[in-house]
Amino acid sequence: MKTPTLKMMTAVLTAAVVWAVPLQAEKIAHPKGGAPGEWRLIGTTHANHTADHDVIVVKGPGDNFRRIKFKVTDAPLNIQRMVVTYDNGAPDKIDVRQNIPKGGESRAIDLRGVGKRSLRKIEFWYDTKGLLNGKADVTLFGMK
Repeated sequence: MKTPTLKMMTAVLTAAVVWAVPLQAEKIAHPKGGAPGEWRLIGTTHANHTADHDVIVVKGPGDNFRRIKFKVTDAPLNIQRMVVTYDNGAPDKIDVRQNIPKGGESRAIDLRGVGKRSLRKIEFWYDTKGLLNGKADVTLFGMK
């Protein structure tokens, strides 16, 4: 196969993946009804070996989640702790201390309080498993 043809095929496949991933995420982010007991997408970020702290800002309604969990792809990650900030400004400091393998998920993390637990942002501190593993894509899910 000629090099220009191979480059063209690579570009087409890359474009298809780039367009397909947001459509899939959008489908998860707005499930019909948003019933209690279903995990809903809150946000994503990219953790890498040059940083040790990241923030996921919750866009739109914080939806009074009672549990959250992290899903990690592309590289393993050790989440040490996090601070959940609610819409009323109250911070909730949570020790996580969990190694999450590439393609794995954290345990479900219960949020404190009863009733209104609308989220503003989630800050988390982590370390990566070495320089050669690259950056981890971190996705945060919440359950009502």
